[in-house]
Amino acid sequence: MSTLAAPAPAKALLERKDLIRVLTLLDCDGEEARLVGGALRNALLHRPVEEFDIATTATPETVIARAEAAKLKSVPTGLSHGTVMLIVEGRPFEVTSLREDIETDGRHAKVRFSRDFEADAKRRDFTMNALSMTRGAMLFDYVGGLADIEARKLRFIGDPAARIREDYLRILRFFRFAAAYAEGPLDQDAVLACLRARDGLARLSRERVRNEILKLLAAPRAGEVTREFCETGLLGPLLASAPNPLRLINLLRFTSEETRDPLLGLAALCVNLPENALRLRERLRLSNPETERLVEAAAAFMTLHGLEKPPPAPASLRLIFRYGRQAACDALALAAAESDADVAPWREALAYARAAKQPRLPFSGADLLARGVAEGKAIGDALNDLQARWIEAGFPEDPRRLAELLEEVVAAANGSTR
Repeated sequence: MSTLAAPAPAKALLERKDLIRVLTLLDCDGEEARLVGGALRNALLHRPVEEFDIATTATPETVIARAEAAKLKSVPTGLSHGTVMLIVEGRPFEVTSLREDIETDGRHAKVRFSRDFEADAKRRDFTMNALSMTRGAMLFDYVGGLADIEARKLRFIGDPAARIREDYLRILRFFRFAAAYAEGPLDQDAVLACLRARDGLARLSRERVRNEILKLLAAPRAGEVTREFCETGLLGPLLASAPNPLRLINLLRFTSEETRDPLLGLAALCVNLPENALRLRERLRLSNPETERLVEAAAAFMTLHGLEKPPPAPASLRLIFRYGRQAACDALALAAAESDADVAPWREALAYARAAKQPRLPFSGADLLARGVAEGKAIGDALNDLQARWIEAGFPEDPRRLAELLEEVVAAANGSTR
């Protein structure tokens, strides 16, 4: 074990008044509380800190009682595992009582509460997630996590196989954390342990799998780590498809890290046809909006498949009109990722599609009725004809040209009904 004064990036977290309020509330009267896990890891990696986890010797009942006495809102988010959410000035703090696993099946665990911070640290997944810090800015490192953070190295705590047997989600978390926080080659002992435990993936809920995969695709090293994940043979069965990591890598090169879109990354990885998107909905429990976006992107992408250069502006407008701006932009990005040609023209085409005015048909059935076109099927046929002519003319907005198109269609429709 290593105990030392917290490095400056970690100590700076203690300048937060809301965090100190929670630690002070729990770190008294014979109980101890420490900041643990991801907040410390991110601070030491100079990454944004968005979540705060507190470990305490106090039981959940004590945490709730103290929160009530301090007039803080508490939410019992996971009492069976000792977790209570405290809300301080709108900020959630997840407070978990120290615990030990009594029994686990790789998905659910029975726990008992303890007072041993070292035992609690050693039951966590990765060394870089096992640091803890007191409100007095003392940092406790029981498993060498600080050195691994400095080296950007991802390691399981102790035996990788044992850690994975405790929770098979750790297979997915291994690849996701490697993409998010590590550098260099993957730990091969860990990869081998993941392969040997692959049958355990079938026990995971599809929602948890979805969350981990989308987080992986949003990570800084998403491309290279996803490629290695695919090469293990573990990812394909989760997606019910043959993934295309090269297209994902090309997409990530085409877009910036600031605008990284994990759902579009998922499309690049394994969506070519609308039915691929529908299959993913079942495999990953995608939401209806997510599924609709992938289906529409696939439909638009089919019209661009195999192109070596982007479509001209009029064709991009037709794409926007038919499928919508989001689907058109997604399809252009996917086509760019598929093409080996210069990406600069694709970037220009994508910028045009994002900025172009959305074409909207400037006619309605009422316009045709007012000019004597018969009600019923004739109106529908004439409106379709009018739309086709308007598209072919390049989506004109000039009133004179619009009037000409309207009169042409009215003449054709009335002539055909005589």
